[in-house]
Amino acid sequence: MTGKGDMTDPIEYSRKDKRFLWHPFTPMKQWLEGDDDEPGRLLVAGEGFELIDARGRRFIDGFSSMWCNLHGHRVPQVDAAVRDQLGRVAHTTLLGHASIPSIELAERLVRIAPRGLEKVFYSDSGATAVEVALKMAFQFWQNRGQARRRRFLAIRESYHGDTLGAVGVGGIEMFHEVFRPLLFDATFVDCPNRYHHPAGERCGAAALEQIDRALADAPGEYCAVIVEPLIQAAGGMLTHPPGFLRALRELTARHDVLLIADEVATGFCRTGKLFACEHESVRPDLMCLGKGLTAGYLPVAATLTTAELFDEFCGEPRIGKMFDHGHTYTGNPLGCAAAVAGIDLIFSSGLPDALPRKVEYLRRRLAELADHPNVGDIRQCGMMAGVELVARRGPDVPFAPAERIGAKVCLAARRRGLIIRPLGPVVVLMPAPAMDNATLARMMDAVVETIREHFGR
Repeated sequence: MTGKGDMTDPIEYSRKDKRFLWHPFTPMKQWLEGDDDEPGRLLVAGEGFELIDARGRRFIDGFSSMWCNLHGHRVPQVDAAVRDQLGRVAHTTLLGHASIPSIELAERLVRIAPRGLEKVFYSDSGATAVEVALKMAFQFWQNRGQARRRRFLAIRESYHGDTLGAVGVGGIEMFHEVFRPLLFDATFVDCPNRYHHPAGERCGAAALEQIDRALADAPGEYCAVIVEPLIQAAGGMLTHPPGFLRALRELTARHDVLLIADEVATGFCRTGKLFACEHESVRPDLMCLGKGLTAGYLPVAATLTTAELFDEFCGEPRIGKMFDHGHTYTGNPLGCAAAVAGIDLIFSSGLPDALPRKVEYLRRRLAELADHPNVGDIRQCGMMAGVELVARRGPDVPFAPAERIGAKVCLAARRRGLIIRPLGPVVVLMPAPAMDNATLARMMDAVVETIREHFGR
């Protein structure tokens, strides 16, 4: 046991939690009725790729602590970088000032990002990185005198964050529909995942045709197209067909519309490469980063863009081209120091070279569930995977939402020492890219055994 779990009364703190806290993306009625001593309910420490609850019980962190942990918990190199910066200053502003950690991180990001992304604007979450990109795309055209460009195009079942601008280009009805009256009007096209289109690979072509038609029907009106490259994570791990991203880049260039790549979930080795855009040699006009940017330590996000876009915001103050946007903790030195250490560790540890074997291992283990009568679809992109649970296969019959089948299976996995989270009926697997092979094997053992045992097959 590490940390202070043995000194904490989980019952007392669970009751305080119920009295004072409102949890994100959590059905609070069920939470308030939950067992105060449920395994993994009160997490107090972490070590390596495990989390530890107040009773000292250990759990594999199978969802990277909400998709952001990169190298594990209590990583010596990242811990040391944060401590060193804390000994200097915890926070200074970037509004009219500069800081060494923010400069060092920006330099690293420009060096490792797709060539041509040369400027870094910091914020504090993936959603705010998207907000920055949307506002930059809009003002870019306004600064160029193209005032009619006010529209954005996005993909159904997409997720880009929970601030209103990000929700405006979000396409998941369960998350976003209630807020529609508050949002700007965006155009949505069909998701190119085959799960939504029985035509299979044609799904990508159909989505591209819709995008082409929408842009052609309103020339000079769109600012940008926004996409989660390769895989729509929060939509249920919906993978795109090969070539879709490259074709989308070519299409937006042909219509003179900006391309925003939301790499908040896919960046930093999640898809098997450093960035998802690398798989198809795509350079977007704006790229949004968050989550794994700081190795999962602190809330720092970034929006990267080109010199061409940046230059449109430069000029005498009286011209009014300045980007009037910012955050109190923009470029926070502690977070930037953690990010620098985390990025350096990616390369010093040889993580990129180790990824293909891990991705293939994950694929082989998931294949063990391919014929299970309650597994409808298995979706994987690198180290990101989703197992869809169905009441019956062939043709698939879904579980009723009220059954909360994904939540039940994830709770059963927790009793086996594995913490994962569902997206509706989809069990999501998102191990840290640096997870060691032995822990990854234990994780997949727990996943396969939990699903088989839960359904008695």
